[in-house]
Amino acid sequence: MLTVFGTIALDTTRTPFKIESNILGGAATFASIASSMFTETSIVGIVGSDFPEEYRNILDKRIDTRGIITDDSEKTFHYDSSFDYDLAHRTTIKTELNVIRQFEPVIPNEYVESEYVYLANNDPCQNLKILKYFLNRKLVICDTIEYWILNSRDSVVEMMRSVDGVVINDDEARLLCKNTNLVKCAKIIISWGPRFVIVKKGENGSLLVTADLVFPASAYPLEEIVDPTGAGDSFAGGFIGHMARKKDFSLSTLKEAVIYGNVMGAFAVEDFGVKRLLSVTSEDIQTRYQEYRNLTQF
Repeated sequence: MLTVFGTIALDTTRTPFKIESNILGGAATFASIASSMFTETSIVGIVGSDFPEEYRNILDKRIDTRGIITDDSEKTFHYDSSFDYDLAHRTTIKTELNVIRQFEPVIPNEYVESEYVYLANNDPCQNLKILKYFLNRKLVICDTIEYWILNSRDSVVEMMRSVDGVVINDDEARLLCKNTNLVKCAKIIISWGPRFVIVKKGENGSLLVTADLVFPASAYPLEEIVDPTGAGDSFAGGFIGHMARKKDFSLSTLKEAVIYGNVMGAFAVEDFGVKRLLSVTSEDIQTRYQEYRNLTQF
């Protein structure tokens, strides 16, 4: 089993072409929906009194939601952001922690045997607390965002020392490592303890780095991008979902997982929020994966 821990959110996303308010989002939401296409997935998180029943039903149908707690005294985590015309540069307008501010996560007994754990964008201190519950973990991956790097950098580094792999976007890698070169940033993070680092580069694909390998993977080419929100989390879900499905940690499987991550990220950006992910089939994923292979062979 794979367990995903992180934020479940109500997002407001603004592009030059459309604004969507209070749509289902959050790092754990995107990642768990994406990973559920590959393996049995459970989610741990918290929502508030304003979380729509419609959204809970969506999650209930796709993943094991026994790890979701509802706090009726607070509102759900809310993230408000806007994109430029190129849909590549996002500006954070408002981050309202709400229910996650004082959240003390508890893992259902049914989840503690999970061998695969994804610590999505979340308070690194909470991520460290939750790790102690998983005694049989074989692969733990974490992510982080600008907010935590700026406000809890030492805890972010400590979290990364405790995991097997790190997934992080390019701007945040540079911010965290205080270096402009992404390969050097990845090597700095590896020196803290993880076996591998994946740097997400948006429309420019991703970069898998180990102590002995640098594997660049281009993004899947799309004719239309609607909303880039959640692309990185969907990438992570596809990546760890494939790793859990294969139960193998070879370099070839890591490379395959990167491509599946790119595929899931490409699906996510084709509509606002999680809408596109909800309509994707296993056949769609495999078709796009094969198309990617065909495009990159020469």
